Amino acid sequence: MVHGIRVHETGGPEVLRYESFDVPAPKPGEARIRHSAVGLNFIDCYFRSGLYPAPAGLPLVPGNEGAGTVVAVGEGVTSVAPGDRVAYVGPLGSYAEERNVPADRLVKVPDGVADDVAAAAMLKGMTAQYLLKRTFKVGPGTVLLFHAAAGGVGQIAGQWAKHLGATVIGTAGGPEKVALAKTRGYDHVIDYRADDFVAAVKELTGGKGVDVVYDSVGKDTFPKSLDCLKPFGLFCSFGNASGPVPPFSLQELASRGSLFATRQTLFTHIGPRAALEEIAGDLFSVIASGAVEIPLSKRWRLADAADAHRALEARATTGSMVLIP
Repeated sequence: MVHGIRVHETGGPEVLRYESFDVPAPKPGEARIRHSAVGLNFIDCYFRSGLYPAPAGLPLVPGNEGAGTVVAVGEGVTSVAPGDRVAYVGPLGSYAEERNVPADRLVKVPDGVADDVAAAAMLKGMTAQYLLKRTFKVGPGTVLLFHAAAGGVGQIAGQWAKHLGATVIGTAGGPEKVALAKTRGYDHVIDYRADDFVAAVKELTGGKGVDVVYDSVGKDTFPKSLDCLKPFGLFCSFGNASGPVPPFSLQELASRGSLFATRQTLFTHIGPRAALEEIAGDLFSVIASGAVEIPLSKRWRLADAADAHRALEARATTGSMVLIP
């Protein structure tokens, strides 16, 4: 028996129940992982609330990422062995002391990267990688706007974008988060609670606008995000922290300067094994080099996952957090 969190009905944080349950022996192609740290992400709240339906239905063990040690492998698994330190993103089920994971989803954690850093970095860090290097190729001359600059993805993306040579503009809520974001690579940080971020972006760019807007906030920042773009700019939605972007007419893109818009997900990008290895390898490389620091703001006990979700949904958090079994 292991301990973990299960959801028997969707709803608020109170539906997260700390229980004991059995984990079967790994099937062919699987490895059993003993977690030392579990990543905590806003997408976990989407599955818990029912905004995103759980693929296998209920009861659901939430969580998309974790890091730990392989303790057993199923038939045919040769890519990892008991004793290996590994990390992964997906499938659901990481809110547990131990679990089985498809071996082809595991990547080995290199020396010099701690398990809690790996657990915190996989989803947010690989998200930053695909946003900056695959969705829109950021480099010298790029001017970008990143909403939620003090959040987990935002802090990683700010450092990485600056490392790539971009001019990096962010938004954050309140003086403390603004000050924090300024230490994470951002050239300019706009307090969206005090200032009109569209007017501020236009002033910072001499009226031109930015090449790309990265938006994980959703409803509260749309359609104003479109007004920050220069002609032919890209609006990239990758989350819904304030609620989904409402339906809109494609004419909205035309009237603002022939804009592009996309809704991206990490799981599409890392679907092929080769892409997973490339994206994770790039992430571990910038962490090991010191170009990107993974900001671990808090470690919660796994049993206190409900409190962690309340903090996430209240936007009372900064940086990355992990659950410790």
